[in-house]
Amino acid sequence: MGKKFGVLFSGGKDSCLALHLAKKAGNEISCLISIVSENKESYMFHCPSILRVKKQAEVMDIPLLLVETKGEKEKELEDLERAIKDAKDIYKIEGVVTGAVESMYQSSRIQKICSKFKIECFNPLWHKDQFELLEELIKNKFEIILTGVFAYPLDKSWIEKKIDRNFVEEMKELNRKYKISPAGEGGEFETLVLDCPLFKKKLNVIGRKIFGEENSFRAEVELE
Repeated sequence: MGKKFGVLFSGGKDSCLALHLAKKAGNEISCLISIVSENKESYMFHCPSILRVKKQAEVMDIPLLLVETKGEKEKELEDLERAIKDAKDIYKIEGVVTGAVESMYQSSRIQKICSKFKIECFNPLWHKDQFELLEELIKNKFEIILTGVFAYPLDKSWIEKKIDRNFVEEMKELNRKYKISPAGEGGEFETLVLDCPLFKKKLNVIGRKIFGEENSFRAEVELE
């Protein structure tokens, strides 16, 4: 028997894949929980594409719980706790799904909050091989673009690059040469999902503003 879950959702590949796997396992997704952080260097949350989650929630027809945080290291955990409590009170969730793959900092703190509220913490991607993760995204026809790059030799030309077979081959080479995490788990890049099996229609980029220099670039994209 499946459970009612809330999904910690940033709009990137990991949280979308975690959502997909939780639903595939027979669980009900009652809401998305997105934390909007003022701190671009937040320890806990991927922030750049967060306002696009409204569009993603619409095309998945899943209620969205948006909570703002200043992104101060431990204060943001209080804001996350408040968000999970709201999800439990409003949507009666019995657990939280996360897209955590490698971050012990992230997963241990979410686990602690879930334990406090006596609900489950489900991490379907935990310690998954990063190349396998990319293969699973491609196999399930996820359409994903890069919206940020933060490591040499990635540069502006990588912004809006799609995660596809060519991308995987390039990552193999970059992993071998520069030890770049193939799925960006070292913070080398950030992603945005434009389409996946959960979307009722594909989202399209209709505008963008790109900021940055050298090997650190971020795109603010507008979707329809």
